[in-house]
Amino acid sequence: MPDKISKLHRSWLMSRVRGRDTKPERIARSLLHHFGYRFTVNGPKNKTLPGKPDIVLPARKTVIFVHGCFWHRHPGCKHATTPKSNQEYWQAKFRRNVERDLENETKLVAAGWRVVTLWECELKDPEKAAARLIVELPRIPSLEPPEELEDHQLVAETQAVYGKKRKPRNSR
Repeated sequence: MPDKISKLHRSWLMSRVRGRDTKPERIARSLLHHFGYRFTVNGPKNKTLPGKPDIVLPARKTVIFVHGCFWHRHPGCKHATTPKSNQEYWQAKFRRNVERDLENETKLVAAGWRVVTLWECELKDPEKAAARLIVELPRIPSLEPPEELEDHQLVAETQAVYGKKRKPRNSR
C-alpha cells in the first residue's frame, strides 16, 4: 500500500520525533526525584554506556531506559502497531531495534549494571510506574539511617574536633 503523504512530508514528520527529554522521560525523572534517587541525564556515563541509557543512577550501578512502545515493540501493547504501508521496511527496522536493545542490555549486565526498562504506556499511570520503580530500585541499606539514633550521634563536631576556624583574609 503506498504512503498517503509525500516522502518530503514524511521526512519532516519523522524529524519532529524527539530523541530525548520526551514526556515519558520527564515523568520517570520526576518519579525518581520524588523518591529521593539521584541520577544523571546528560552525564558522561549516559553517553558512553552501551545503548546510551536515558537515566543513570551511578551510586546504584543502575541504568534506566525509557522506551516508546511503538519504536521498541512493547510485547502485548496496543501502541506497538505496524504501519500498513511499506511493511517490509518497518518490520526490519523494528526487528533491528529490538535486537539492538537486547545487545545493549546484555553488554550492560555483563559489565555489572542493573538494567530497568520503563515503557511509555506504563508511565501513563504514574502510580503503577512508581510502584514498579520501588520494587526495581531498592534503596541501598548502607545509605539508610539506622532505625534508632542515639542523641550523641546527632551532635555536630566541636571546633576542637573539626579544627580551628581560619582567619578571614584581608579584603582590599
